[in-house]
Formats: sequence, structure tokens, C-alpha cells
Amino acid sequence: LQTAIASLETYKNFFEGQGELAPSGVWVARYQVRQPQKAYWYYKLQASSPSFTTTGKAPKLSKYKHLGKAGSEAHVAGVMAVARRTIVSELQKTIDSLKNSLLDISFDSELKDI
Repeated sequence: LQTAIASLETYKNFFEGQGELAPSGVWVARYQVRQPQKAYWYYKLQASSPSFTTTGKAPKLSKYKHLGKAGSEAHVAGVMAVARRTIVSELQKTIDSLKNSLLDISFDSELKDI
């Protein structure tokens, strides 16, 4: 178990070092803008609560961060940030589960010694 935990922690550290992690509760959303005889698709980061600082004279928090067209640098960075956050979150859940299993094994062996 300790080897597995160490491996998972190595993977987690690797993904954390690859770039920004999207905050919890943030996802990539696709939306359409219509103009006469044309429709454009854009992407944004969307949060369940205001998380993104707006630009301007009086910055405030917003639930949205515009990413632009598909394939734009901001779009790819946003998708990757959400993917990294998901991977790191799942790795942490697995690490926690294995640590609990390790505690169970330790506790069970203590009971046998009684």
C-alpha cells in the first residue's frame, strides 16, 4: 500500500506541476452567438459561484471567463486546467482511500495483538 500511495503522490505532484488547476466547481461551457445569417461558437469557463476577476476600472468577481474560439490558446489552457484539476482531485481521493486502508490494516493488527 505504501508503494502505491507513493506512486500516486508522484503522479499528483507531476500533474500539479504541469500548469494551473481550475478551481473546484468550474467547467468549460460552449455557447453560441447569432448574427444575421451566421452563428459563432465560443467557449467560457463557468463557475457555480463568482470566481473570476473581471477587467476594468472597478474589478469584481464573475461566474464566467471568456475563452474564445475552439482551439484558441485560452480555450486549450482552460480545458487543460479543468482536466488537471479533475485528475489531481481523483488521485487525491484514491490516496486518501489507500491511507484509510493502511490505517485499517494497522488497527486490525493491533487488535490481534490484544
